Amino acid sequence: MSSALKNPAVTNLIYLFASILFIVALKRLSHPRTALRGNLIGAFGMLLAIVITVLISIDRPDISGLGYWLIGVGIAVGTIVGAIFAVRVPMTGMPQMVGLLNGFGGGASLLVAGAELIAKMGEMSHPDFHVDETLRFFIGSTMAAGIIGAVTFFGSLVAAGKLQELKWVPSGNVIPAQQVVNALLFTLIVAGAVWGTYDPSKLWVFWPIVVVASVLGVLVTTPIGGADMPVVICLLNSYSGMAAAATGFVLGNNGLIIAGSLVGSSGIILCQIMCKAMNRSLTNVLFGKLAPSEGSASADDVYAGKVKSTSADEIAMLFDTARRVVIVPGYGMAVSQAQHAVRDLANALEAKGIEVEFGIHPVAGRMPGHMNVLLAEANIPYEKVREMDDINSTFEQTDVVLVIGANDVVNPLARTDPKSPIAGMPILDVDKARTVIIMKRSLSPGFAGIPNPLFAADNALMYFGDGKKAVLDLVAAVKAAG
Repeated sequence: MSSALKNPAVTNLIYLFASILFIVALKRLSHPRTALRGNLIGAFGMLLAIVITVLISIDRPDISGLGYWLIGVGIAVGTIVGAIFAVRVPMTGMPQMVGLLNGFGGGASLLVAGAELIAKMGEMSHPDFHVDETLRFFIGSTMAAGIIGAVTFFGSLVAAGKLQELKWVPSGNVIPAQQVVNALLFTLIVAGAVWGTYDPSKLWVFWPIVVVASVLGVLVTTPIGGADMPVVICLLNSYSGMAAAATGFVLGNNGLIIAGSLVGSSGIILCQIMCKAMNRSLTNVLFGKLAPSEGSASADDVYAGKVKSTSADEIAMLFDTARRVVIVPGYGMAVSQAQHAVRDLANALEAKGIEVEFGIHPVAGRMPGHMNVLLAEANIPYEKVREMDDINSTFEQTDVVLVIGANDVVNPLARTDPKSPIAGMPILDVDKARTVIIMKRSLSPGFAGIPNPLFAADNALMYFGDGKKAVLDLVAAVKAAG
């Protein structure tokens, strides 16, 4: 190894440069035009950090030649698996993919912390070993990395399984008084970690509390509903960053501390943004569900005799007189994988000289930016994709709004009913358009479990059908209308 790399100042400077690349990458990821380059910059920063970490470890006496071979094999296997996933996982599967990546990060932190603890226990077996505050800091960091890593890994597995709709993955409260049990488990974990930190002779407690933390990771994730999954994915991402930062303290690696801190803080900030978009607190997401309030109108009261259904041919005639159309995609579009059919519809409308844009709600879909990713996969120009705050002021000048599989994010009760469970939640003001067409399979409610008066509004028409097939029929009708 070069003598320069033996100087901690040099290695820390390189880690600092890699961290700057991470920050630049996050900044560039905030806009579609620069996102690809930002992703490459972040990947290069991580590659640099990995290479430097390996190089400064070459002379370590506790790493044998076999150890370096294992590192190489790990990098090769991870690269191959990652490349296969990147190519084969469809855009509609990205939320599950992100959930798994969060889990892998937490699992890696758990394994590294455990390995370092085993090595430290070997050193402590020497009769002349001295216990000091530095050791307690190491143990505390190890406990934190193991606990957060275990919660992240198993919580992410449950989240990914629920997103994939695997039947064997538990959902809802799986044991009586689950929230109380969670609180007791959390108290037990903290007590065990404090005990092990201040009494190093009790380091064996690390393994039981990791097991308990694994159970807690499952139990805190199972009750959370699908509409709150965007927040949960962000939170688990933040946990993986916290676990990595704690592991950085365990290893004394400044690069890992900075990278983990960036991931942890950005995840928490995104959680806050998502909760604000739903007018909910993070505590409410984790420990409560949306529920109709007493005295709320029933579906029969809202819909009876008021819902007007339409057909693809009738909608095509509406488009003939329209100059501006806004398409609002939602969870239903993602489930039916109708994004390519939606692109064909937009192209058919634009061929008639109609202005077409897309309105995106921050929590539409299963993760932040899910709709943006699906539309990008369908090669829809990002200039036509507008966020809620930008497009809301234009709905009054819109001839037709086509809502595809969205529900709560377009429910006007958020504005008009202070007792509604979604009261105060920012929504897309589609009801202000001249005509609103809602494409759904049925009148079933969204996650909030309340009827949507938009479906029965005077300017609204319901277009019932499966998302993808219904859009394809609409495309055919538009083209047939000439």
